[in-house]
Amino acid sequence: MKKDGIKVVTIGGGSSYTPELVEGFIKRYHELPVRELWLVDIPEGEEKLKIVGELAKRMVKKAGIPMEIHLTLDRREALKGADFVTTQLRVGLLDARIKDEKIPLKYGVIGQETNGPGGLFKALRTIPVILDIAKDMAELCPDAWLINFTNPAGMVTEALLRYGAIKKVIGLCNVPVGMHMGVAKMLGVQSQRVRIDFAGLNHMVFGLNVYLDGEKITDKLIELMTGGTPSGITPANIPDLEWEKDFIKALGILPCPYHRYYYQTSKMLEQELESFQKEGTRAEVVKKIEEELFELYKDPNLDIKPPQLEKRGGAYYSDAACNLISSIYNDKGDIQPVNTRNNGAIASIPDESAVEISCVITKEGPKPIAIGDLPIPVRGLVQQIKSFERVTVEAAVTGDYHKALLAMTINPLVPSDTIAKQILDEMLEAHKEYLPQFFKPKSDNQ
Repeated sequence: MKKDGIKVVTIGGGSSYTPELVEGFIKRYHELPVRELWLVDIPEGEEKLKIVGELAKRMVKKAGIPMEIHLTLDRREALKGADFVTTQLRVGLLDARIKDEKIPLKYGVIGQETNGPGGLFKALRTIPVILDIAKDMAELCPDAWLINFTNPAGMVTEALLRYGAIKKVIGLCNVPVGMHMGVAKMLGVQSQRVRIDFAGLNHMVFGLNVYLDGEKITDKLIELMTGGTPSGITPANIPDLEWEKDFIKALGILPCPYHRYYYQTSKMLEQELESFQKEGTRAEVVKKIEEELFELYKDPNLDIKPPQLEKRGGAYYSDAACNLISSIYNDKGDIQPVNTRNNGAIASIPDESAVEISCVITKEGPKPIAIGDLPIPVRGLVQQIKSFERVTVEAAVTGDYHKALLAMTINPLVPSDTIAKQILDEMLEAHKEYLPQFFKPKSDNQ
């Protein structure tokens, strides 16, 4: 890797999150000299790519740093000689997400972007595309790191570890970052003073131990959570329903916001149906937020990341990515939670599977911090979700209808095999355009 400057390629460069990524690179330029940032998108995203790209150029100009911004629809041209590749794409755009959220609701099942049937279908659409990107990387930039924050990040990382053409793969999520910042806020301290031992899966991660200035304060934090102190750890895309206080006391560890879908299923479904009646699905709300953001981005006088971006639900994603890239580049050896190969860190998860866990970040990549086993009360749920992820990845790679049905049925948010089949059939038809692996001629599919 070149110490005099590096090349970063962002696939899905027309995303509304890109200004945060650019801001992150600008503020770290003294330690992470990104000389070339290539923003790549598809023809359907060209207009957004141009708007975001022009804003990025204005931000770099204001900062007065020698970072070149390149915009292209040619992924292969961009990838040549890259040092880091970040992926933040959405196959089928927000219209596909609207279907992921709307169709399950008809069957009385939670419709959510990364959990249940919605998470399954986002994975089925996304995994083949990401595996193709990995193939191009193996040919054009074999030494580059792929930093993926395309959701569902855990399943995408699982697919890349099992079927990808490259080995340097890390999945990233903003949920642990949001939890860390929320805990610091609850304690009324700066975030650098707090450390959390994270372990589990993407959107199924737990804070096993919480430390303040090196002293373990998990019990104190649980007391605060059950004593009415607002947690501030729920992102904008999840209803911030109050936890049953005695349940949190009994659990004794920090759940992530997405655990509400599993521990408060009926309340979350009720809330989702209510929101759906009032303002549509979360994806429809996001569509409006995105339209407003892109109107802001068009302003030729705007040369900073606008604060409105935090409403988008994925705040801190890009900052976490810049942090991670800097730690690899500078061989920092600091601790960050990422999605990576388990390698024995969590005893009850297969070694070769993806887990979300606190890791020491070095120039060789993440080194997971072994925690032994997860506490018995949460172990079974995590294993069930890992089974769901494994079978989903196989379905995405093979286009096998029966594997997709199996994945749908074993997900705890789907109440029965009959409902699983009904949802699967309707969603396969709705997303047909983006699922060629399921619609191959019969002779190829036997």
